[in-house]
Amino acid sequence: MKRRLAAAGIVLAITGMVGAAPVPSPVPAAEVDPVRAAQYWLDDYGIRDAWQTTRGEGTRIAVIDTGVARGPAELSGVVDGADFSGLGSPDGRTPVGAVDSAHGSLVASLAAGRGTGPDTGVIGVAPAAEVLSLSLAFGAAAASPFVDQVADAMRWAVDHGADVINLSFTTNTLDWPERWDEAFLYALEHDVVVVVAAGNRGSGTDRVGAPATIPGVLTVGGVDRSGAASVEASTQGITIGVSAPSEDLLGVSPDGQVVLWNGTSGAAPIVAGVAALVRAAHPDLDAANVINRIVKTAKPAPGGGVNPLLYGSGLIDAAAAVSAPVAAVAQNPMGDLREWIRVFRRADAAPQPEPSVAPVEVPPLPAPEAASRATSPLLPSESTLLYGTLPLTVVTVAGILVALGVTAAARRIRSARALRQPSRYI
Repeated sequence: MKRRLAAAGIVLAITGMVGAAPVPSPVPAAEVDPVRAAQYWLDDYGIRDAWQTTRGEGTRIAVIDTGVARGPAELSGVVDGADFSGLGSPDGRTPVGAVDSAHGSLVASLAAGRGTGPDTGVIGVAPAAEVLSLSLAFGAAAASPFVDQVADAMRWAVDHGADVINLSFTTNTLDWPERWDEAFLYALEHDVVVVVAAGNRGSGTDRVGAPATIPGVLTVGGVDRSGAASVEASTQGITIGVSAPSEDLLGVSPDGQVVLWNGTSGAAPIVAGVAALVRAAHPDLDAANVINRIVKTAKPAPGGGVNPLLYGSGLIDAAAAVSAPVAAVAQNPMGDLREWIRVFRRADAAPQPEPSVAPVEVPPLPAPEAASRATSPLLPSESTLLYGTLPLTVVTVAGILVALGVTAAARRIRSARALRQPSRYI
């Protein structure tokens, strides 16, 4: 879709009474910009109402993507950037990639586009927010692996003041490299809201993949213009937090053309813009409570759609997220990455506290007596001599003495009888 879209015709019917005072000529209505009129999500999702409170002043959105182009008026909100692909310019403003080089510009225009005038051109959800452009590249042409590019870009964004980070890409796998553990933890623990696209079935993503599966990030699913879950321009999964429009979206390409496109790559920056609005309206809130406001104020899909695998908590409501009363929370409703790392990466356990009770001292056992000579199981021991051999010897000797006494007495008796009788010889 080109920038010069045909404006819809407007017909005004004016009636008057016969004989009444002359009816003044109507003042021609201002021409409605077709581009601005085509951004249906501004009204349908409470974004214009949220602008009555803030347009994102004082916040900064990091777009980690293919780079945000320099030139189009809608993309003039970029204040800083860097390249991590080794293919772009140092400021991150040169789009990289043979196929998707326009992707980063489209994403940035939805999050914080400036428009071409007060009521013309593509305008983002948070048009007063500043943008950081961090360029990445897929494939072997990049100077470093994609995993390292993302990790380094995350840290750079945090260190350069990002309040919100938008990631409109997926790896199509549930798990993620360990290098991302510390990078995402660095962002989450430095009070940054990380918004991630869920992926698209039309691109071959059947279920939510990393980084949308990382605990603590706000994962965005996509819906069509009626608010129903998009068949092609979204996917499903238990980590989806909220849903936003992902069909018939308008974005600005690097050459300034207005492009009609689909995908959760566009739904994510819409939610990133809402996060910037909430942060601007409630600068005292931490990232967990910013996410909580977006999740808790989401509305059910038309027809009572409440399937969390498709919609998460529901469809975003920017006005409610900015202004509705929402109770504060102590934890990120999207999960705790540090706890996940502790459980599933088998991280080192925290040092245990020292015992408060002094240990009980046990007196040393006496040293064993050294053997005076070598022992053998065939030789008598001290115990066997004392309790076995010695008593047996005493009893034996006594028995022998008794026997000898009896024998001697018998001999004396026979001798005496022989003296009293004659002898017989044969």
